[in-house]
Order: sequence, then C-alpha cells, then structure tokens
Amino acid sequence: MTTVIQAAGLGKRYRRGVRVDAGLRHVLEEFARSPWRALRGAKPESFWALKDVSLEVREGEVLGLIGRNGAGKTTLLKILSRITRPTEGWAEIRGKVRSLLEVGTGFHPELTGRENTYLSGSILGMSKREIDRKFDEIVAFAEIEKFIETPVKHYSSGMYVRLAFAVAAHLEPEILLVDEVLAVGDINFQKKCLGKMGEVAKGGRTVVLVSHQLNQIRRLCQRVAWVDGGSIRMAGGTHEVVSAYESAMARGERNGTNPDRYEHPASAARFLSWGLSGADRSDPHRLSDLLPVTVKFSVEILRPIPKVLHGIALYDHEQRLVWAWTSQRLSLEVGSHELRHTFPMLPVRPGQYTWHVSLFEQEDDVLDHWYCTPEMIVSTSDYQSPYDQWTGILNLATRFEVTPKVSARRGA
Repeated sequence: MTTVIQAAGLGKRYRRGVRVDAGLRHVLEEFARSPWRALRGAKPESFWALKDVSLEVREGEVLGLIGRNGAGKTTLLKILSRITRPTEGWAEIRGKVRSLLEVGTGFHPELTGRENTYLSGSILGMSKREIDRKFDEIVAFAEIEKFIETPVKHYSSGMYVRLAFAVAAHLEPEILLVDEVLAVGDINFQKKCLGKMGEVAKGGRTVVLVSHQLNQIRRLCQRVAWVDGGSIRMAGGTHEVVSAYESAMARGERNGTNPDRYEHPASAARFLSWGLSGADRSDPHRLSDLLPVTVKFSVEILRPIPKVLHGIALYDHEQRLVWAWTSQRLSLEVGSHELRHTFPMLPVRPGQYTWHVSLFEQEDDVLDHWYCTPEMIVSTSDYQSPYDQWTGILNLATRFEVTPKVSARRGA
C-alpha cells in the first residue's frame, strides 16, 4: 500500500514563562518587583513536547495514538495538520487532509443551528455545495431537527456537542486526523459516534486517532503507537501495544504492592504474590491466548488453620464481577502454600482484570484478602461483534457456517 503520512525526527520545543511584546511598562514593573532578576535577565525554561518522532501511515490504515495526558499526542497531530511547525525534523502528507481536533470549532452563540452548521463546516474545509448535500443527514445525526432554527446559546450542552460532532463527522477527506472527540454527549450518542468513525475507517480512508478510550482504540485501529514523554515508546499491533500500555499504567499506579495491606501485622495468613502458568512467559501477569491456564496464588500461613475457606473472584476494569468461587473447608499447616486454579481457558474480552482472593474461617472472620497487583492484562485476539452495543464480557471464538437443509423424499 502507498505511504500517505511519513515523518522523521520530528521535534517541537516550547518555552515556559515568556512574555511576548512586554513593553516598557511591563519591563519597569518587573524591575520594581525584582531588580536583581531584571538586571541579570531571566532565562526562559524550554522543554520538548516532542522529540525525535518518526512515523509512517499507509493508505486506508487506521492508526491509534495512546499515552498519558501531556505525552505529546495532540502536538503531533497539530504538526501533521500544519497548525504548528516542528522545531526539527519533517513530515510529508500525500492527500487531502482534514483535522478534527476540537468539537465546536467555529460555533457562534448568537447564530442558529443551521447558520452554525454552514459556518463550522466552512471552517473545517467543507464547501457550501457539500454542506447543502449533507445538511439533512447532519441534522438527523445530531437529533435536533426541532431546534435547527434556534440560536445555539439556547441549546443544552448535549445538543451543542451533538451538532458540533455531527458537522465534523461528515467530513470526507482522504486523510482524517482526530483528537479525542468520541467521548461527547450521552452514552447512546457516544455509541453512534463510534459507529460513524467505524464507517469512516471501513470506507478506506486513512485515519489517525487519539483517544484515551482503549476499547475504542481496539475496535477501530489496526496499528497503535504509544507516545510517552514526547517520544514513541512502542508501535505495532493494536492488542500488543494497548496491553503493554495497560500493564505499565497498572504497575505505575500501584507498583505491584498494596502498602496499606499490612498496616496491622497478619496473625494467621498473608497473600504474597500471584502469577499465570501457561501464559506468556515474559510476563506472568499477561494472558495472550485462549489455551488452558493455571492461576497461582502464594500464601504464607502463620498458625495452623484446621478449618478455613478460600474465596476467589475476577473483576473487569469497571469492577463488574466476571466469575467467583468458594472452596469447601480446608486444613492448612504453618508454612508457604500455593493455591492453584486451572481453567480450560479464560474466554474474557481483551482488557484489564483484577483477581480478588481471600481466606476466612467464618463469613465475618477474614484472615486475609487481596485485590491482586499488578492487574491481569488480557491481550488475546478479540472475537466480539464489531458493534459496540453487542459487545459482552465473554470472548468466544465460533465457527459459523451455512448448510442447505435437505428435505426427506416422500415415500422414502
């Protein structure tokens, strides 16, 4: 396929605390506040929002950009959009480019919905003929037919963002650059936005998408680049990169420990660690296939426990219970033990999950419990429906076929 976006060595440097055209009055004010600093001359602090970024996107490809806030994703899109110039490096784009970097660009509160549709569409690069042709479709998508002649200052915030996204979503460029605009409106409208972006992606247009919604990234993108500290830390297949990012975020937030668990010393039992056997050997906390797998929990028993119950539960990233189980009464001696659970497979959708394990003598007498860290990252292939409203928790591969039904012959 043809390469339509190519960038090499991109860098963007900014300076903090620089006053442009300060003028004599501001210089005198600064001197009065701090004469020694004014005489020495304050050195502005510079920082690199991007540094040595190289990128290649092919025609018809959907590339996702992920990373923390302030990592440099939006700066990269602004350089590709020609909104800002790089300090160093170069970028070449082959094709008609339009950017969707901020919902509501060009809206004026005193103008009606109809007038703002034409104004915003023009600013985003649409011709009047193109807006005429798509006007009814835009209004229907925004679900504001009854209020299209009303000034937008009277719109609710939901109506405003629906119309703004509807205008932007009906752009038809060869290359579309999108920055975090799929999280607008209520949940039903977000699903509609996601469906619209899916249509754009399947239409063969090239899309570069910035989003913090990792499920959207998984659903829409063939490749992902992880931007971290102004550089591309990792780039490759969607499931591989997103899972690595989720794992790093989980480790960074909790560091694999629960520092407050042992504020009071354990008297009977203490969970120490957990891991997967039969999973990716390079990461015992990542599940990368739908093969048999064993989940192991190390526990230290500090006094003999003749009658103890063991509980285990699995939660998804929204803290929904996926599965749970409780043992019959066990007898555990002093020492280290490993509690092992073997599954024929764990058919859950890709994402981040948390195991919760416990030991208790009675329902109200918990000896120890642990929301295991780091979290389990599932990076298996996604066998879900392509439509968000039909996405569930289970991730089961199925073989589908259509066979002709043979009717029995009469008299046979």
